[in-house]
Amino acid sequence: MQIVQTSSSSGVNAKGAGTARVVDDASAAINGSASARSEAPAAKRSTASLQRGLSNWDHQLQGEISNAQQTLDYLERSSSQLQALKSELAAKLAARQGREGQVEARVRQFSNTWRQRASASGGTLDAQLGYTSPQAAQQNFSIRGLTMASLQEGPQEVLAFSVGGANQALRSVNIEPGLSANEIVSRFDRALMPSGIGVKLGENGELVFSTSEAAWANVRDSLSVRGSGIRYPTGQMSRVRTDAEPAAIAPEEWNTGDVEALRATLQQVVQALAQLQAARSSVSLALAQATGRVARAQPVQVNVSMDTLAENFTQKASEPGYESLLAISSALVGISRERVVALLGLE
Repeated sequence: MQIVQTSSSSGVNAKGAGTARVVDDASAAINGSASARSEAPAAKRSTASLQRGLSNWDHQLQGEISNAQQTLDYLERSSSQLQALKSELAAKLAARQGREGQVEARVRQFSNTWRQRASASGGTLDAQLGYTSPQAAQQNFSIRGLTMASLQEGPQEVLAFSVGGANQALRSVNIEPGLSANEIVSRFDRALMPSGIGVKLGENGELVFSTSEAAWANVRDSLSVRGSGIRYPTGQMSRVRTDAEPAAIAPEEWNTGDVEALRATLQQVVQALAQLQAARSSVSLALAQATGRVARAQPVQVNVSMDTLAENFTQKASEPGYESLLAISSALVGISRERVVALLGLE
C-alpha cells in the first residue's frame, strides 16, 4: 500500500487540491497454490488479511495529513502576500515611485486572506497561528469579573452557567474558601466541559476559558451566569461579558496614511512574516510525524513478483471451471483492438 499525493502550488497537497489517497497495489494479486483444494483457503486468508489491513487503516491519520497539507498551502500563500507587501512598503518609504494605491491593495489582499484562515486551514489553525489538528482550532477568552482573586476570596457560592439560552441545562460550580488555583480550574473545567468550554490556568495565574472557533459566536452571545448574590449581586441569570484573546496578526490595524504609519506597518509585517514562518515549521513537523505514523501503520503485505502473477494466471486459465473464466475475463477487461495494435507496434 502506498500514499499517492497530488502536488499543489506549494509543493504539498491542499485538501481541495487532492488529498492523500490509499492505493492498493496488491489487490490484483492472485494467490497461487500447489492444488485447487489448497488454493482456495490461501486466497481467502490473503483476502481476509488485506481487508483487515484496510479496515484498520487510520482515517484520522489521513485527516491529519490532509489538514497539514492544506494549512501549509495557506501559510505559504499568506507569506507570499506579505513578502510582496513588505517590498511595496520598503519601496514607498525609499521614495521610489510605484503604482498608485499598490500598498493599500496589498494590505486589502492579505486582510481578505487572513479572514479566510479558518476555512482555508480546515479549522485547524487558530488566531494565534497555533496548529491544533486533529482537534478543531480554539478561541481563548476571559469572563469579566471572574478573576482568580475574586474566586479565592469571600464566602462559599454556587455559580450556575448556561450556554445557548434559558432552555439549556445549567452547569454548576461550587466555590468555597481555601481552594487552590488548580482546584478552581479543575471544578470549572469539569462543570463546563459538557457545554463545549474548557478551562485552564493562564501564564499569569488567570482563568483562561476556551471553546471551538465554530462555537465561539454562540458562547459569546449566550453565556450567562447566576450566583448567590455574592460575586454576582442580582442573584438572577444574567449575560456575562467576554473578551476574546486578540489574534496574532491584525491587518485591520495597519495604516498607510503617512510615513510614520508606513514604518509602523512595515514593522508589523516583518513580525507577521516571522510568525508565519514559525507556524510553517510547526505544521511541517506535524506533517512529517503524521506521514511517519502512516508508514508504520501500513499492513504487512506479501511482495508478489510479475513472474509469480503470470504463473498463477497461467495455472488458473488452464483449469476448467469458474475460476478459469474469472481469471481470463478479468485479464481482458479494458483490452481493445487499438491497444493490442499499439503494443505490437512497439516491437
